[in-house]
Amino acid sequence: MGRRIVGLKKDQIIFSQGDPADTILYIQSGKAKLTVVSSAGKEATIALLGAGDFLGEECIANSQPLRMATATAISEGKALRIDRKEMIRALHQEHDLADIFVSYLLARNLRVQEDLVDQLFNSSEKRLARILLLLAQFGKEGTPETVIPRITQETLAEMVGTTRSRVSFFMNRFRKLGFIEYNGELQIHRSLLNIVLHD
Repeated sequence: MGRRIVGLKKDQIIFSQGDPADTILYIQSGKAKLTVVSSAGKEATIALLGAGDFLGEECIANSQPLRMATATAISEGKALRIDRKEMIRALHQEHDLADIFVSYLLARNLRVQEDLVDQLFNSSEKRLARILLLLAQFGKEGTPETVIPRITQETLAEMVGTTRSRVSFFMNRFRKLGFIEYNGELQIHRSLLNIVLHD
């Protein structure tokens, strides 16, 4: 029927920039990151996604036949892989799915706008704090995940738009202030919100 569950292994490339955009994935468990590489070879992480998020949704518009980014699993998990034609059929016939998908697209669009404003107006320290809070799902419905999956400082630096050494400096500062803890795993405390809210 054009739908199947696929297992995701840590560091597995789900799809690559330039691949045909012919499927969409719904992450059921685990986390993934989206990265893009410029023509000059510079790489940037543009999103971290988890359970309840879609991957490759741009294929529905059919204006872009090729993937614009690379999706990589950053933890083990599972995803529902749906062929493009099947997803279009389901969106027309299954109204609950269409409601979920449109709500997701609107929320994702808002997140992209917030990321742009964050990049333009906030310091790299605030941007890092915001990304850590988003990874821990503060502000989403339900209980935040205070322990987040292992993520490198290089990836955080790509997302913040700064250097790894600056990320390391801020992470050490956050730890000294008691906003985070890390001993093999990263734990985020609600008090980190003070960095984002402080002018």
